[in-house]
Amino acid sequence: MKHLFIFLFSVTLVLCSFAQPDSAFSQNKEVTLINVNGAISPTTTNYIKRGITKARESGSVALIIEMDTPGGLLESTKNIVQAILDSDDLPIVVYIAPEGASAASAGTFITMAAHIAAMAPATNIGAASPVQMGPSGSSQPDTVMQKKIFNYTESYIESIANRRGRNADWAISAVRDGKSITADKAVELNVVDMIASSRQDLLEKINGKTVAGKTLETRSAEIVILKPNLMESLLGFAMRPEVMLILTMVAIYGIIGEITNPGAIIPGVSGVIALILLLFASAAMPINMAGFLLIGLAIALFIAEAFTPTFGLLIAGGAVSFFLGALMLFQDLPEPMSISLGWLIPATVLTALFFIWVAAEGIRAQFRESKTGKEAMIGKKAEVVDRIDQTGGRVLLFGEYWNAVSEDTLEVGMKCEVISIHNLQLTVKKINPETT
Repeated sequence: MKHLFIFLFSVTLVLCSFAQPDSAFSQNKEVTLINVNGAISPTTTNYIKRGITKARESGSVALIIEMDTPGGLLESTKNIVQAILDSDDLPIVVYIAPEGASAASAGTFITMAAHIAAMAPATNIGAASPVQMGPSGSSQPDTVMQKKIFNYTESYIESIANRRGRNADWAISAVRDGKSITADKAVELNVVDMIASSRQDLLEKINGKTVAGKTLETRSAEIVILKPNLMESLLGFAMRPEVMLILTMVAIYGIIGEITNPGAIIPGVSGVIALILLLFASAAMPINMAGFLLIGLAIALFIAEAFTPTFGLLIAGGAVSFFLGALMLFQDLPEPMSISLGWLIPATVLTALFFIWVAAEGIRAQFRESKTGKEAMIGKKAEVVDRIDQTGGRVLLFGEYWNAVSEDTLEVGMKCEVISIHNLQLTVKKINPETT
């Protein structure tokens, strides 16, 4: 009986060791981390949503969004905030890091939406005033529209702050007055929850926090970094305004280069690829269509100059149209994503110089003496197939047999050069072996 009791007790201990508690938060020792560095764009939205999905599928204790951003698109920010607020089953921690990083503008909204908000030392948050470029490229658009945007963003950030129990008054001032504060001040004003000097320090400090009625155990959790995939990296790169400008130039140069030099292949293929990337990137960005139309007009003027030279008039018009189009193309983007004149002016000058060269080549081609037919045969090398002397013989030229005469005596297999042609008879001369 004693042995039976020991056996049953041992079996019970083994079974208990395999038993799993219901709470994944207390057992799973994995934390997913994604790194958001740069302007907030549609690509950022996809990356964060994918991070939430992956963290949920892997059963991670939490998702950490390590962020350093100057701001970005309001629509993308709204999508990210909505995804975070909807994630009640997965704790999301926004960590403004490394030291010297900031969560400006759009980053402020995202930080305040997190279940837990943390900042590294020497970081800052705020300056959340919406900035939209005006028609002249300034940051002062229509006053009525700007007032509507301010009212909307103030109420939006207030609702986020209230949802997470953060300082709504400061949040409104960050939008209305563009206020920005340091990490220490942010903790003091209940804007964020804590300061963490490193990722490991962050795990230590959020350990034991209760989110959605569940206690986090992150002290010994493994950090699994989820990097942007190839598509997110490619589109994130292509959506940068300066890259979009370069893609525009490559598309113009390549396609027009193929039109003016049919069969070159490489310019045409490069131009089409750049055009596809440009269209794909612009589809997800608030691009001004008037800018696209002006760039289209510039292309038409450049093509017209290539085929009907006006000695620079159309190129000048095309350059002005290209500059204004590129300037207007990105005017609806927020300031962190705007493009500077330091990019636009060199791009315009380079484009104008390219088409001046194309037009000059076209003009030279029109005045260049055309050589076709028999004239094109002068100076070509042929092979003797029948012995040639002053009385005659035959050569092979361009895959055809021709009658030929020469003051030299040329044996079969020797190379010769055509010096003249009369009717259907060539006059050739001997080529020294050293020059062949």
